[in-house]
Amino acid sequence: MAGPAPLQTLPPPTLLPLGDAALLIRFATSLTDQANRTAIACAQALARDPVPGVVEVVPSLVSVLLRYDPRTVALNTLMGEVRLRLFGLSVDEVTSPPTRIIPTHFGGEAGPDLDEVAAALGLTADAFVAAHNATTLRVLATGFAPGFVYCGFHPETLVLPRRSVVRRSVPRGSVLFAAGQTAIAATEIPTGWHVIGHTDFANFDVAALPPTTLAPGDQLVFEALA
Repeated sequence: MAGPAPLQTLPPPTLLPLGDAALLIRFATSLTDQANRTAIACAQALARDPVPGVVEVVPSLVSVLLRYDPRTVALNTLMGEVRLRLFGLSVDEVTSPPTRIIPTHFGGEAGPDLDEVAAALGLTADAFVAAHNATTLRVLATGFAPGFVYCGFHPETLVLPRRSVVRRSVPRGSVLFAAGQTAIAATEIPTGWHVIGHTDFANFDVAALPPTTLAPGDQLVFEALA
């Protein structure tokens, strides 16, 4: 079976200046597996081979934000260096540490939406948990709130829209589910995602450097606790 397509076979990324000290490298306008893999590969490549003057590389779901010092590098020079580093880049160059296990309590007070989610997908709660945990997920991006992690992708049989009503607050460690993804809340946040469980894994420590443990491209498997 053929591997992932190299970057040069994809539409070229859109380079968008943001103010006078940032550049957005955008690979798509909607989330796809290929666009996300490409964004992660781009961020990792720019971390391995930094462009002089770039002070921060921030990957998102389908784009990468570069913050740079305009006193050190001109925008046109930066854009040229980015194009050079992306030429020939392949999405199969994404590297990640060993798969991390995320022990999780599903259902009950930990996951008040589990039964409703399972029923909407035509499954029992146990069958949903088994199907959910059978997939090795990739960290697609971090953000929205400190340490918040987007993980995907689940198969189409496990795709469900977000809730129609937003919860004003869910506790840190909440395991969330929607749109073919699972997310982990590292701080107390409002959410429209379905709350299916809770984990003691903490992805945000303000005293640590870096303050987050997980990074885009990392692989996760959720494991049900009794």
